[in-house]
Amino acid sequence: MKNFIYITLIALLITACKDNTKSIPEEKPLTIAEKIAHAHGFENWKNVNEIDFTFNVDTDSTHFERRWVWKPKTNHVIAISATDTISYNRSAVDSISMKADRGFINDKFWLLIPFQLVWDSGTTISEPVITEAPISKTALNKITLTYSNEGGYTPSDAYDIFYDDDYRIQEWIFRKGNQEKPSMMTTFEDYQDFNGITLALSHKKPEGSWNLNFTNIKISK
Repeated sequence: MKNFIYITLIALLITACKDNTKSIPEEKPLTIAEKIAHAHGFENWKNVNEIDFTFNVDTDSTHFERRWVWKPKTNHVIAISATDTISYNRSAVDSISMKADRGFINDKFWLLIPFQLVWDSGTTISEPVITEAPISKTALNKITLTYSNEGGYTPSDAYDIFYDDDYRIQEWIFRKGNQEKPSMMTTFEDYQDFNGITLALSHKKPEGSWNLNFTNIKISK
């Protein structure tokens, strides 16, 4: 009788262990977009309360800039230029703030493209391939990000994104309206870390002295 009870207890213990194993959820593998985002510190974005940055474009002797303060948890935006300051919330964009919002979406996209890959809806992302990058002429991984033809400020646009084996973006091609011919191609340079978030601060074209760059970056948690 004692042997029977002992065997029964062992059987129940084994069954319980099996049930516990079944209850542990399997980790879902990261997508390519998520791997790129995490390589740039996406796991730290949830702690960001405010990001302050200045968007600059320098061409020969000309300089253009506009400064932004964004509180992502409330989606409040402050646009600061040499002539004006506009404060608005992205949940209530009106005719007055729409022009500023267009600029904000453009400038934020340049700075935070690794995160836009997972933030943006209405997009398709191709399977990765290894190919020759357009500027460095080195072998890099490539995905193509394509926006739908509905909604947003620039529908149907496409971006060929070239990244290394560490999932860090090195170059991209912008194709307006998903046309075959490139509209623009630039590098991703001068990577710096801001409280665990890694950003490329400089983008250059393969020809000329054009340089899109970011300054005065502050990320507050």
